[in-house]
Amino acid sequence: MAKEKTTFTCTECGGTSPRWLGKCPACGAWNTLIEQVAEAGPGKNRYSGSQFAGLNQAQAVMPLSAIEASDVERTPSGIDELDRVLGGGIVEGGVVLIGGDPGIGKSTLLLQALDALQRAGLPTLYVTGEESGAQVALRSRRLGLDQSQVNVLAEIQLEKILATIESMQPAVAVIDSIQTVYSDQLTSAPGSVAQVRECAAHLTRCAKASGVAIVLVGHVTKEGALAGPRVLEHMVDTVLYFEGDTHSQFRLVRAIKNRFGAVNEIGVFAMTEKGLKGVSNPSAIFLSQHSEPVPGSCVMVTLEGTRPLLVEIQALVDSGGPSPRRLSVGLDKDRLAMLLAVLHRHAGVACMDQDVFVNAVGGVRISEPAADLAVMLSITSSLRGKALPRGFLAFGEVGLAGEVRPAPRGQERLKEAAKLGFSVAVVPKANAPKKPIEGLTIHAVERVEEAMNVVRGL
Repeated sequence: MAKEKTTFTCTECGGTSPRWLGKCPACGAWNTLIEQVAEAGPGKNRYSGSQFAGLNQAQAVMPLSAIEASDVERTPSGIDELDRVLGGGIVEGGVVLIGGDPGIGKSTLLLQALDALQRAGLPTLYVTGEESGAQVALRSRRLGLDQSQVNVLAEIQLEKILATIESMQPAVAVIDSIQTVYSDQLTSAPGSVAQVRECAAHLTRCAKASGVAIVLVGHVTKEGALAGPRVLEHMVDTVLYFEGDTHSQFRLVRAIKNRFGAVNEIGVFAMTEKGLKGVSNPSAIFLSQHSEPVPGSCVMVTLEGTRPLLVEIQALVDSGGPSPRRLSVGLDKDRLAMLLAVLHRHAGVACMDQDVFVNAVGGVRISEPAADLAVMLSITSSLRGKALPRGFLAFGEVGLAGEVRPAPRGQERLKEAAKLGFSVAVVPKANAPKKPIEGLTIHAVERVEEAMNVVRGL
């Protein structure tokens, strides 16, 4: 196969150069030239090969109402928590990108999923660019996947991988990882922006044309974002992030983008000696087991996609110096400063000369404002040294005027709390259920000071 001509294009101004230079000759920006395949001549396109013929069928212009639309068929992966995040299972011809820190369990989870699919009678292919076939086999033995019939290919050249997928026609193929794959068309090293983008584009088009579901494993940067060009996330159908502390046994898989299902769904896994196992009751992870209620602890119900989770918010208020500290883990720092101001102005609770530390237990990150009320009550509880009663929970957004606003899907949150044995709840007035919930006493409040008075009377 003749090597295609490449040029170097500036990411800032779009100027081109026939070879790599440190400084762009057009705009003078440094280290912005990246290699890419030169534009083909008139009438030619590098994606017009036979493997992409299925994508080239021209369709007449027609209104949306006239186009037949059917629900996509899904194949369950055999791991319930993964299926929940994917929206019900793997879609034919779908491309999934999964990223996460090194050693968090990406390869382990995908090997388990491929083994489950293979045992269900589907042909599977595991392409490894980071390990040898023997290392993958060792891992499968360690995970207890005896006599596994998953096909393994240790290869990093894109053209050979595409040829194998075309000849084998597996139902699902895993590329571990996209940063190790390189194409002969480019001279740059594997993992460079140009290589990652070109290889991902070819694999995506292969998936759409052949109906093979492809899962790409991506490396992440030290900030936690997927390495490589952002176009990678635009190209694929689903983007999953593997989260969690490598020192903790629990892992979260979060959907950031999903063309075939809901986003912000999470799957919770526990890392065991036999690989990753789904956790059916994740609320148990995020609640501390105190023998007696302790000051500074308040439970709230947060929503992760369609799943209500009970999370414990802990606060510690301690006498600070002339410049008190404000620190939050798992919650927005700016929001904490705002809540302390509201607490002082509308509830008369002053923390100006106090250090305030707030933590969401279990390493979970809460981005929704429904945690506001729980944060304020835990801070007040710690400041006064009085514990909230056993079986107490609160949720609700707090505004700058001191009003308590409703949280979405409040009924589901309260039902989940009642199911787990909670008995007292302080919630926004708009979230108060019309019918009483068995075993749960609900105090509906409209303002912060009202919530504080209710808590004092408990």
